[in-house]
Amino acid sequence: MSTEVKVPTLGESVTEATIGEWLKQPGEPVAMDEPIASLETDKVAVEVPSPVAGVMGQQVVAVGETVNVGAVIATIEAGDGKATAPTPAPAAKEAAAPTPAAPTAPAPVEDSGDGVTTLSPAVRRLVLEHGVDPTRIKGSGKDGRLTKEDVLAAANAAPEAAPVPAAAPAPTPAANGAPGRREERVKMTRMRQTIAKRLKSAQETAAMLTTFNDVDMSAVIATRDKYRESFEKKHGVRLGFMSFFTKAVALAAHDIPSVNGRIDGDEIVYYDYLDVSIAVSAPNGLVVPIVRNAESLSFAGIEKAIADLGKRAKEGTLTMDDMTGGTFTISNGGVFGGLMSTPIINPPQSAVLGLHRIEDRPVVRDGEIVIRPMMYLALSYDHRLVDGREAVTFLKTIKEAIEDPTRLLIDL
Repeated sequence: MSTEVKVPTLGESVTEATIGEWLKQPGEPVAMDEPIASLETDKVAVEVPSPVAGVMGQQVVAVGETVNVGAVIATIEAGDGKATAPTPAPAAKEAAAPTPAAPTAPAPVEDSGDGVTTLSPAVRRLVLEHGVDPTRIKGSGKDGRLTKEDVLAAANAAPEAAPVPAAAPAPTPAANGAPGRREERVKMTRMRQTIAKRLKSAQETAAMLTTFNDVDMSAVIATRDKYRESFEKKHGVRLGFMSFFTKAVALAAHDIPSVNGRIDGDEIVYYDYLDVSIAVSAPNGLVVPIVRNAESLSFAGIEKAIADLGKRAKEGTLTMDDMTGGTFTISNGGVFGGLMSTPIINPPQSAVLGLHRIEDRPVVRDGEIVIRPMMYLALSYDHRLVDGREAVTFLKTIKEAIEDPTRLLIDL
């Protein structure tokens, strides 16, 4: 007897997804509610749990195929995993027999005896580029799966003169005589396709303009250094810069509400709350989960929310609700070393604040040249809704609040 596994409801307005990865192979035992597949939607990766306990049966669709909500993607057979179930990929079994070494690294990697874990295309590419052995890397992703960060960390920790496996043949020179020239064509993930469409749509729809300012980070750095240990001891979370900027955005949005609004047809929607989309790095790319009601949260509340979202983004456990909505976005390119940028609006929002790296620069204070830790701020906004004067005032308010954090406490 077999039980069908169907694509679950994925969230409001989401009707289809792409098979990103099979987490269980035919013949493997499956517990009830154990994830058997990962689906890539427009916003997040969603795991499909098994409705019953048994043995993984047929995989109806292949990795990379698009499926609709309610479609059958697999079957679960009755049993305890000892019986042989139908398998669409016998080559994986044949690979276990003693055969000559393959010329390239295999896509599946044997996992501590529990079966075969399939590397994602991005992870497989990094494994090949850096020549690391994936079986020797401890995965930090869901269920111990490898992420890009795991591979890069292993590559950086490996000895510089790590020898290339002797079984790997030398690359065949190209026709023009240049050795090692190769290219790889990889299908874009559904999330990457959606990001591309939304960002291009934002450029074509919104009248985008970016205004800049710089901010002296001395006061915030001194405050954080002074209260770092006591803050973490009391609240169980580190005091970072994002909470200062989130509170500053809430302060500025109170005076300039259009920056925290959106255009809906021929109407303007203003919000009396601030749901901040925080851009964080995830294994599948950049995602923007949301800190809800940021205007009413304390510094500790904001830091805890950001830490939780960042952790779940790395683990790939963000939900559709975590990604839906948002009235304003903060993007911190400074963590990657960016000096300045013109961030793109996250539609239907009307503005995004870009933060950048902090570096010591000479500035004039009281007629003297001094060295201060400075950061460039960039506010991209929709000029259809936000006037230039409002955008400049909004950014200036943030600058003043960061340079004098007391303003954040007395609402000035």
